[in-house]
Amino acid sequence: MSRVLLNFRGGFAGLREGFESLGCEVLENRWAPEAPALEGAKLCVADFVDCARAVRRTAGLRRRLMRARVPFLALNRDAPFNRGAHPMRLALLRWLGPFEAYATHSMQGAGRYARRTLYCPNAARESVYRVSDAELTALRDPARYRWDVSFLGNLDVARFGEHARRVEFLQALSAKLDELGIRTSFRDSAGIAANEQVGIIQASRINLSAMAACDSDAEASWGLPERCYGVPACGGFLLSHRRRHAAEDFAEDERAEYDDIDDCVRKIRYFLAHFDQARAIAERARARALRDHGYRNRAARLLDWVRDAR
Repeated sequence: MSRVLLNFRGGFAGLREGFESLGCEVLENRWAPEAPALEGAKLCVADFVDCARAVRRTAGLRRRLMRARVPFLALNRDAPFNRGAHPMRLALLRWLGPFEAYATHSMQGAGRYARRTLYCPNAARESVYRVSDAELTALRDPARYRWDVSFLGNLDVARFGEHARRVEFLQALSAKLDELGIRTSFRDSAGIAANEQVGIIQASRINLSAMAACDSDAEASWGLPERCYGVPACGGFLLSHRRRHAAEDFAEDERAEYDDIDDCVRKIRYFLAHFDQARAIAERARARALRDHGYRNRAARLLDWVRDAR
């Protein structure tokens, strides 16, 4: 059995499940692994921001991996702005160059941290975001929906100030939609069980993606948030803030996008009036997500990189 070290301070359940589905044994948060843990290991994947927060620990891990000839790959899900990582630590990480490869959901500035770079977007967790054929058929009935438009995500500005722009956008959008008599549900996802989140997605005619923690005031990240894969994977129709990498992951007829708040209102009104078109997009996006955008796919992509690099 192949072994993979997966070092994410808060865990990474989707990617762990992806590696396990490929028959790998996964050891988590082994930042100072002893020889038995490294024996037979094919790869160490570490969270880039965790590495930047503890550069000395990262350098020590690199030395251990080199002695055992285990490839070291950093995965960044917060590119390109790396909130929580001090610029001096990022500069030190660039100078040390501990990674054999840098994988990221956004290729902005990807070449700064390793000679080899790999586009590795977010994905849908297959154990959570799924829909049966019978449930998918039921979603074609416009009378079954509870809400016209919904959003589930982090709205806790007191703890996470980076979401202030999202909250401001959703508050302004809610006011505009209320005037039009459009039913909305914009909720903080904290404390909502995964199966309940899927139920909300499937009870909403339109599911929004609005901003992300990895965006800055000046520029949005090119990468797609995890919800852009999870919503279609469980059959929901997604209307997303326009992002550069969307065209790489979904065909034009598999996605719906908006540019600003006024365009968002226009698109919402359009897709509410064209329900069958929205469902056709949702079902094509679901097929693409099942084929290309699960965490099994991402785990396989990382293992393929190891094979190709060698």
